[in-house]
Amino acid sequence: GPGGCRGGRTDVALRGAASLAAGRRPRGPRREGTVRWSSAAKASAVKINEKASREKILTLESMNPQVKAVEYAVRGPIVLKAGEIEKELRKGIKKPFTEVIKANIGDAHAMGQRPITFLRQVVALCTYPNLLDSPSFPEDAKKRARRILQGCGGNSLGSYTASQGINCIREDVASYIERRDGGVPADPDNIYLTTGASDGISAILKILVSGGGKSRTGVMIPIPQYPLYSAAISELDAIQVNYYLDEENCWALDVNELRRALNEAKAYCNPKVLCIINPGNPTGQVQNRKCTEDVIHFAWEEKLFLLADEVYQDNVYSEGCQFHSFKKILYEMGPEYYNNVELASFHSTSKGYMGECGYRGGYMEVINLHPEIKGQLVKLLSVRLCPPVSGQAAMDIVVNPPVPGEESYAQFIKEKESVLNNLAKKAKLTEDMFNKIPGVHCNPLQGAMYAFPRIFIPSKAIEEAKAHKMAPDMFYCMKLLEETGICVVPGSGFGQREGTYHFRMTILPPVEKLKILLEKVKDFHIKFLEKYA
Repeated sequence: GPGGCRGGRTDVALRGAASLAAGRRPRGPRREGTVRWSSAAKASAVKINEKASREKILTLESMNPQVKAVEYAVRGPIVLKAGEIEKELRKGIKKPFTEVIKANIGDAHAMGQRPITFLRQVVALCTYPNLLDSPSFPEDAKKRARRILQGCGGNSLGSYTASQGINCIREDVASYIERRDGGVPADPDNIYLTTGASDGISAILKILVSGGGKSRTGVMIPIPQYPLYSAAISELDAIQVNYYLDEENCWALDVNELRRALNEAKAYCNPKVLCIINPGNPTGQVQNRKCTEDVIHFAWEEKLFLLADEVYQDNVYSEGCQFHSFKKILYEMGPEYYNNVELASFHSTSKGYMGECGYRGGYMEVINLHPEIKGQLVKLLSVRLCPPVSGQAAMDIVVNPPVPGEESYAQFIKEKESVLNNLAKKAKLTEDMFNKIPGVHCNPLQGAMYAFPRIFIPSKAIEEAKAHKMAPDMFYCMKLLEETGICVVPGSGFGQREGTYHFRMTILPPVEKLKILLEKVKDFHIKFLEKYA
């Protein structure tokens, strides 16, 4: 036929090839087609080989430069190396250790934390509704599952939901926020369910970034920061504006430092976004009320859009520390602030006592948005259709857990408190053990799930690192990995003051394993200091 698509020689050849593959000999005119086709194919194969390789369309030179600029240390080169070492161990290659301990990422279940029974029961019931007839599931779990399923098209977790998420789950999120904040009103219409908190943070940044040259949007982020921020800023080709947390003062945020950063940035960009991570990642500080008020006043005064990353809100351990949400403090500061400051707050199923990272559940509450921008945000979110529906269900249980009087309450509270008490114990243990090591200093882990100790690196080691074209703390962490099997992330991946070195380590391993891990770090560090003294 025209264009040789059907019925021509090529088609005969292809049928011939297919029948050969099926073990039949081609008969009649087909044979000639087969021969011609294969000799033509051979000839073109030879030609291709002669040219060795045609230039690829997508190369490092031609790729999107913004994507190339993205770095994400939490899964960076150190973790790739850890993966290689794991493969070698499996092949039986001898190392001075028997396993790689991945303390690089806040992945609770991978580190042995048990799931919360009630959450898994509800998600199981939603996933396989036949279980609703099973006597082995409690009635309070069934009640929640039925309500979630009624919010799903065709009563199935397998259907798309509204872009903002299932209505009844957004209502539950709003009720949770009101309870958490002591009665401050929350509107389900301002709640957007997201694919983990990361998806929400990226979406809000995406809609905020505009302008060119000196009017390009500047985004203020804490240093040290969680590298999602620097990665998203790079990808959007926005301008990263660093403000430094005060390590000498338990990583506190100082408004004078915010002002310095803002004023310097105004020379080369238009700073209009201020990101806060509270409790801190990687630094573990919990902001006090006064500090939060100062930040809100600063944002109001300087016309900055606030992003409050509050995914560790359940993870507060130190005596005298308490989580205060930005939304609550904003409300209590009065209508001048509450009706004007634009604020997006984020939460997730991945951290807290749940540790359900794999469900990719999360939400954001966005207040004081311009009504037309609300439509634009929903449009942007609708392109990705909806967040995973099982993740939405998991988020629902975080915000709508069993209450006193329900049959699952006792077990739920026992499991929740066990996880949080354990983490508090490990936070203290980690701080104490690090501070006993010469040349290591660790601030109190007031919250979250990481230690971010400062390490002294001798000048000889710094020189050797430079010879290997490595940041000194990357060199340190590589050596730690190669000699002990412990995988942590160098401070340079999060940002740190010039001339200081750190690493981030999760406190998630079980207590006994954590003790061994900390002993190994101690022995390694002492040897490292001796070697490069």
